[in-house]
Amino acid sequence: MRGDHSCSIPETLYRLSMPELPEVETVRRGLAPVMDGRRIITSELRRPDLRFPFASDFIERTQGKRIERLGRRAKYLVAELETGDALIMHLGMSGRFTITGAGCPGSFHHEITPDAKHDHVVFQMEGGETVTYNDPRRFGFMELWPLSQLDVYPRLAGFGPEPLSNGFSHAWLSEALKNKSGPIKSVLLDQRVIAGLGNIYVCEALWRAGISPRRKASTVSGVRGGRLAIAINDVIREAIAAGGSSISDFKAASGELGYFQHTFAVYDREGEPCKNCDAPIRRIVQSGRSSFYCGHCQR
Repeated sequence: MRGDHSCSIPETLYRLSMPELPEVETVRRGLAPVMDGRRIITSELRRPDLRFPFASDFIERTQGKRIERLGRRAKYLVAELETGDALIMHLGMSGRFTITGAGCPGSFHHEITPDAKHDHVVFQMEGGETVTYNDPRRFGFMELWPLSQLDVYPRLAGFGPEPLSNGFSHAWLSEALKNKSGPIKSVLLDQRVIAGLGNIYVCEALWRAGISPRRKASTVSGVRGGRLAIAINDVIREAIAAGGSSISDFKAASGELGYFQHTFAVYDREGEPCKNCDAPIRRIVQSGRSSFYCGHCQR
């Protein structure tokens, strides 16, 4: 049964850099009032592809279908359709959703206004709202997959547990890391270890746990591993509560910039003083990604 959703969300939810779990969860929460339990009255594709081609029967399989639940797995939005299909959506680098109509706020002023020429997918929802997917770089995508087989969907297959799930714990993390010979920073970015973690929040969690990004992953056990598990949970929970981080003008569900970046201890703070000891924050490159850390506090 459809809930009595009110349109108290903003006009636009989007980001311009690769999303991490807190940003995707923020977008999911913003879209849920107009999509969760609602029927898609019409679906419109304005181009044949994004990063990948749309299914040839995309319109047939989405138009007129009810979204039983709008969920999320790692960094992916998952709309569970009444037909048993899952509409899997990824925002890529520049994907954004715009919600208009049926009592939604009519005027929002953002630093970046979506250009309508990049409106690629339009859903008319049964509540009267229009949900538009805009993506200038077209690194995002939408794919249909049987919901009952989501665990073997190629882009999600083999993913580890999410930080805030029942499957993630100190014991589980210690077991997952015990045979990993690579540096802990690189191992934590492997979605097969923990799903949804990205560069920003791994840097922050390692600082909170006092662990160097260079440390061999298999040595992160015992008390040290317990600190890391707690730090990962805390940083993800706090980032979701803050509406994500405003990297490249990410807009949260409140219509405002996410503000977790104001609490960054190390990320993007090279040369600035550590908030614990005043030593300068360092930056190194690991597996092609920047790692920010305190050489004094993180061992």
